[in-house]
This record gives sequence, C-alpha cells and structure tokens, in this order.
Amino acid sequence: MYSFGILSAAIWVPIVGGFLVLSLGDRAGGNLARWASLLVSVATFAITLPLLTGFDTQTAAMQFVERIPWIPSFHIEYFLGIDGISLWFILLTSFLTVLVVISSWRNVSSRLSQYLAAFLIMDGLMIGVFCALDAILFYVFWEAMLIPMFLIIGVWGGPRRVYATIKFFLYTFLGSVLMLVAFLYLYFHCGDSFSLLAFQRIPLGASAQIWIFLAFLIAFAVKIPMWPVHTWLPDAHVEAPTGGSVILAAVMLKMGAYGFLRLSLPITPDASHQLAWLMITLSLIAIVYIALIAVVQKDMKKLIAYSSIAHMGYVTLGFFVFTQTAVEGAIIQMLSHGFVSAAMFLCVGVLYDRMHTREIEAYGGVANVMPIFASLMMLFAMGNVGLPGTSGFVGEFMVVLGTYQAYPWPAIIAATGLITGAAYTLWLFKRVLFGGIVHAQVAALNDLNGREILVLGSLAGLVLLLGVWPAPFLDVVHVSVAHLLQQVSVSKIPS
Repeated sequence: MYSFGILSAAIWVPIVGGFLVLSLGDRAGGNLARWASLLVSVATFAITLPLLTGFDTQTAAMQFVERIPWIPSFHIEYFLGIDGISLWFILLTSFLTVLVVISSWRNVSSRLSQYLAAFLIMDGLMIGVFCALDAILFYVFWEAMLIPMFLIIGVWGGPRRVYATIKFFLYTFLGSVLMLVAFLYLYFHCGDSFSLLAFQRIPLGASAQIWIFLAFLIAFAVKIPMWPVHTWLPDAHVEAPTGGSVILAAVMLKMGAYGFLRLSLPITPDASHQLAWLMITLSLIAIVYIALIAVVQKDMKKLIAYSSIAHMGYVTLGFFVFTQTAVEGAIIQMLSHGFVSAAMFLCVGVLYDRMHTREIEAYGGVANVMPIFASLMMLFAMGNVGLPGTSGFVGEFMVVLGTYQAYPWPAIIAATGLITGAAYTLWLFKRVLFGGIVHAQVAALNDLNGREILVLGSLAGLVLLLGVWPAPFLDVVHVSVAHLLQQVSVSKIPS
C-alpha cells in the first residue's frame, strides 16, 4: 500500500507546532500555549489514526512509504515507511503526548510554553525514529530527540537535575556514536546506499556481523537500558518532571528495543544467534537482580524506574529466543509497559503535586481520602504485577511461554521475576495507600480532579483493553514478526 504524506505529517506537524507554541510565550498566563499545545497534540494523534485503519495486516511489506532524495551525492534519502512492528509505537507516542499536555495543564508554572514546545518537538522526532528507513535519517531523529529531553530534565528537573541531565546525555549520545560507525561500514559494503532495507540484504562475514552487532548492542542497551549500563535511568527519572518521566519510560526506552528488531536481528542474523546466550543472560540479570534492587527503594520514582529496567528485561529475553510467541509477547510487553509505566509515574506526579515529596514513608492511608485515585492506582499496580486481565499479564506470559519452548531453564528463572515484581509493587501500594493516616498532610489531600481522571482513566481503559482483548494488537504485528523471524533464520555469511 502506498500513501504519500501521512508519515511526514505525523512527524512535522508536532515539530512545527512546537516552534509555534514556543513563539507564543507565556502570554495570557500561558493559556494560549496550553490550548495551542493541546490542539497540536490532538491533531498529531488524529493524523496517526489512519495508519491503523488503513493498515494491511496481511503483508509484511513496508506501508505508507515516502521516498525522495535528500542528499543525493551521498545517496541519503528521506525514506519513511512502517510495518506492524512500528505502527503501535507511533500511536503510543502520539497518544501519550496528548496526555502529557493535559497532565501539565496547571502543574508547570515557569516557562510553560517552552516546556510544552519541547514535548511537541520531541513527539515528532520520536515518531520519526519509528518511521525512518534510511540509516542517516534514523540517526538524525535518534540523536535529535535527546535535545528536548535534555532540556526538560535540565530546566524543569529536581535539585540534582544538572548531574542527571549530563549523565543521561553522555550515556545515550556516546553509545549511539558506535551505531553511526556501523552504518558507515554497512554503507561502504552496500553499493552506496543507506537504506535499512538494503542493509538487510548485504552478505556479511561472521566477524563483521559480530562487530556490527556489538556496536548496535551498546547503542540500544544504553537506551533500554540493560544491565550494567542502566545507572543513568533512576537518576534521570528522579530528577525529571512528571511529563519527562512519562515519555522517558513509556516511549524512549522502547526505542532501544525497537532498534534490535529493526537493525540487529535482520542485519546480523548469524551474530544474533551466536550471541543470544549473552542477551539472554543480561536479560535475566535485569529481571532478577534489578527487581531485588527495586524492593529496597525508598523513593517512589526510583522504585518505578528500577521496575522499568526489570520489565524491559522480558522484552530483550523474548527477542533472543527466536520464537513467534516470545517475540510477539515482547512487543506486547513493550506496549503494556508504555501504558503502565506512564500511569505509575503520573500517579506519583499526582501525589507529588499535593505533598511535594516522593518518599514512601511520607505517605500511608491515602486510600482513606483519595478513593478514586486509590482505585486507579490499584489497577495500574496489578498491571505492573502482571495480574490476568491486565495488559502486563499478556506480554509477560507470552514471553515466558515462548522462552520455555526454546530454553526451559531461562523461562523458569524469568518466571521468578514475576514474584519479585509482585513483592515490590504490592509493598509500595500497601505503604502508600493503606493503613491509618499518620501524617496530617495526608489527611488534607483532595481526590482526583476531572483532568486527572481523564488522563488516568484513559490509561486504565487501555490496560484493561489489552489485558482482556489482545487479539487486535497481535493481529497487527503477527505477519511482520513472522517475516522478521524468517530473515533471522537465514544465514548471511557468504559461502
């Protein structure tokens, strides 16, 4: 299917809209910036909806393709297209940007137009990552999206925001440089083309594949992040404003995992199989060890940040057991984590806006004065645990089941992570929401307002929808995953 313009509109409408919002400043108390940001974000989400309604689930070919020369002398193209793997993440990105704009309506008091503009520009750049089929275009979007997040944490973050920002930027930027080196190597072995689809057809020797795989691994492992390059994430989350934590956890972490699907597996299939033991080991360490670290956290944001690392361990585990069930489960887990982590950070933001502390011991008995909030947070906590009927169960169950089909013992170890996840999530839930009211500030809390109910209620509906009816989500990715596994099963080593 060919349709020119939809992907470009999804990318450039929020970017241009972001600069428009920036030009408005904070006139009229910021109301102009608020309504303009809401209009742009809703328009972007509306633009992405035809991608779903017009998507052909029966083909693995790239759809909605746009391809025009960009820098002809270097064979660099403005080359966009999506398949079933990238579609859901474009919709996730555009939808969550709407929620971030709404959730920030009254919660940001300084430089509001700049704050909202940063999210809109980042929205377009992140969508660009999921659409790009030219390596240089992919790299430009990949690196450019760091700039708005750098500013969001550095300007509107907490007391240690400068340290967290520099650490975040250095980790992610330096890791990505090796990806660029790999792109250049592939370009000179591809007959002068930067097309990611052309890269997938290049015969590569065993050693070349391993070096390229390791270059990609460093770039993507930092972004996910995987153990042991994960230490930047808790610091970034703790210092980031609520909206920054939402996008960081729900979308940015998924880009590292998406990179494995779009680049590592199809371009270096032999190396992917040869180094699968390494990826499985790193994934299991994240699932078990990082979950144990989460248990002892005293800051709510830091606990959820470590929880994100553990949950993403199921994603990378699912990719590298090379079964249809596990890979599809990993993609569903990415979507589920996008909903649940966004909701959990928004819940922390609701409490922080009222109490100005994220320390778990400062709370207790919140359910007595905020019953609506407690009910919604309970649903998200159950999704984080992986309770049947919630989105968290579908992805993790499919990953464990698909892993068991190929490697029983790693599946058993991964299953123990579900127990640890229940421990830290329920322990957080109990200490914050239940028990008697000890602190006077808790007794004075007000329950959710209409704007907060709209934001959290939307995510609650998605957590339940994916949990009880995952078929529509799986139908979109099924053919693309089957095609990917077929690519990975064919050796590219020249005979």
